[in-house]
Amino acid sequence: MNNIAIVLKTFIFATVVFAITSCEKIALRNDEQLSNIELFDFLWNDLNQRYSFFDEKNIDWDSIRVVYDAKINEEVDQFELFEILGDLMGELQDGHVNLLTTFNRSRNWEWYENYPLNYSHDLIEQFYLKTDFRIVGPLLVQSLDDHLYINYRSFAQAISLENMDEVMRLMEQHKGIILDIRSNGGGSLGNAHRLIARFIDASKNYAFERIKVGPERDAFSPWIPLSINPSESSRFTGKVAVLINRRTYSAGSFFAQMCKVAPNIQLFGDQTGGGGGVPAFGELHNGWTYRFSSTQTKDLEDYQIEFGVLPDTFVALDPNALNNGEDNIITAAKDWLNE
Repeated sequence: MNNIAIVLKTFIFATVVFAITSCEKIALRNDEQLSNIELFDFLWNDLNQRYSFFDEKNIDWDSIRVVYDAKINEEVDQFELFEILGDLMGELQDGHVNLLTTFNRSRNWEWYENYPLNYSHDLIEQFYLKTDFRIVGPLLVQSLDDHLYINYRSFAQAISLENMDEVMRLMEQHKGIILDIRSNGGGSLGNAHRLIARFIDASKNYAFERIKVGPERDAFSPWIPLSINPSESSRFTGKVAVLINRRTYSAGSFFAQMCKVAPNIQLFGDQTGGGGGVPAFGELHNGWTYRFSSTQTKDLEDYQIEFGVLPDTFVALDPNALNNGEDNIITAAKDWLNE
């Protein structure tokens, strides 16, 4: 991305975030006590104006309002109110949508709950990492024959330049990399960029992003290209096999999409769970906070990564292999690396 695009994106994002969320959440509380119906109306209206995927998910938000409006009255206590509002937000079918109180947190996990896991960390620990694996910051690293296996549990765990320098040093003794981000629920895009920067040799656009900027359903900023850039430090541009599954989400999906534009990287496993919208935050007058997707991200073929990033090679974990101490998704990755 050139400097003008970076400045434009930074300005648009900062303006929207400041105007809408005051950095991370809306400061809306005051001394006025609102009724249950008023709290419901406030939440429904805020989501109506600022949520980013109504059309893409064919959500009839007006009809949903009628259904939940009938459940709200002044007799329900705070726990019943939480259930109603949490279920309302669940209709958005979005893992980035939550209602948070001191006693519970609503969530939607349908993006992975109804699909095979295709990952067993117990198996990985026992038969692949074993006891002598290296701990390189948040990266669990082990040699698998001629290849370096790297297991990364969360993009919320910071990867330093020194961590990646050590990985590059270890690569001097190996032919390829197996990077396992299955069941990695996301975190910081900065870590995704630091990781991908060591596996590419040229800057590339990998997706486009736009931000919800007004109450109308079609009120978005222009599409802005998102890019990845090679590190100025040591890099490995040989074959890299990246393992993904339905629990690879948010920053994990962004990273998978970054891999799509790198000719030396192939994705193995199942499609990711999605999570292509950056969350914005809000607060109800009773102190409950919530978040929801406020952006859209599409790949270079105009497909919304909110719905997941597809692997290059679909592979399901075979129960028979699992019983024999084998992760056949790793085996498929090794076969490709050995070609």
